[in-house]
Amino acid sequence: MRIGVLTGGGDCPGLNAVIRAVVRKGVSVYGHEFVGFRDGWRGPLEGDTMPLDIQAVRGILPRGGTILGSSRTNPIKIEGGVDRIKENLLATGVDALIAIGGEDTLGVAKQLYDREVNVVGVPKTIDNDLSGTDYTFGFDTAVNIAMEAIDRLHTTAESHHRALICEVMGRHAGWIALHAGMAGGANVILIPEKPFDIDRVCEYVESRFRTRYSPIIVVAEGAHPIEGQMELQAGTLDAFGHVRLGGIGEVLAKEIEKRTGKEARTTVLGHIQRGGTPTAYDRVLATRFGLQAIDAAHEGDYGKMVALRGTDIVRVGLDEATAELKTVPVSRYSEAEVFFG
Repeated sequence: MRIGVLTGGGDCPGLNAVIRAVVRKGVSVYGHEFVGFRDGWRGPLEGDTMPLDIQAVRGILPRGGTILGSSRTNPIKIEGGVDRIKENLLATGVDALIAIGGEDTLGVAKQLYDREVNVVGVPKTIDNDLSGTDYTFGFDTAVNIAMEAIDRLHTTAESHHRALICEVMGRHAGWIALHAGMAGGANVILIPEKPFDIDRVCEYVESRFRTRYSPIIVVAEGAHPIEGQMELQAGTLDAFGHVRLGGIGEVLAKEIEKRTGKEARTTVLGHIQRGGTPTAYDRVLATRFGLQAIDAAHEGDYGKMVALRGTDIVRVGLDEATAELKTVPVSRYSEAEVFFG
């Protein structure tokens, strides 16, 4: 077989580990040939390929990012996009695709599978918000990066007697904020799943200052206040219809200063969470996903996504994997609330 591999959406630590595992096992065990599609769905859409053999994947295990490049191209929104992909797969002799990505990339994979394209999915997102899998690779690295930042913010917050806000990624799901905030000993954690009460946040801030300690607030980029409490700016939309977020931390800092009279500063981690070398956990999980993905492609078990259930790697339907986002449940957030203030 000739198998295509692509990485779509935001980059993520561990992508190269998946690519390496797919190619190493696919070539040495099954004798398949591989071709890499550049920049997510743009690659098969435009027929933009690169060689992907054993030599191409040497030394990439510890590297962040993706050697294939990525983009947020949405072929479903492009007139004739699906037909162009099918034509280019035929022209390049590709029998099947392994698509590595998050909700948007795998959502496209599901629609292509419905239109008779042989696709296997691998779950990638630092947000950990894909249904069907307990964890996605990239999440552990992002959490550890955020946790280290929070650890550093504690010391400077105490020195300057300021409220420090750490804005992390998380559009619709607050998993990074929850885990990093709990691990870093944050005094308040704000997530998209639960609109926050700014008055309550300010009470936590003042309570912390009364103990002669400085508060650390972790806020996911998609967190928002109870309706009518604060005014937020609307952002532009990307190719998948998502609002480009960022800025809630700065708005929060101004409100805290205005309401409490205490100095507040914001650190936005942004793409720092995506970059750099993956943790050991993410390298192992990504490698296991890659090994199982090439097994699925070899067996012709298409329309599936490899997933972690407990400690086992299983296969679930792409429809199940993309049906809904996995968000933070109330019970998990309640555990963190014990430590607020």
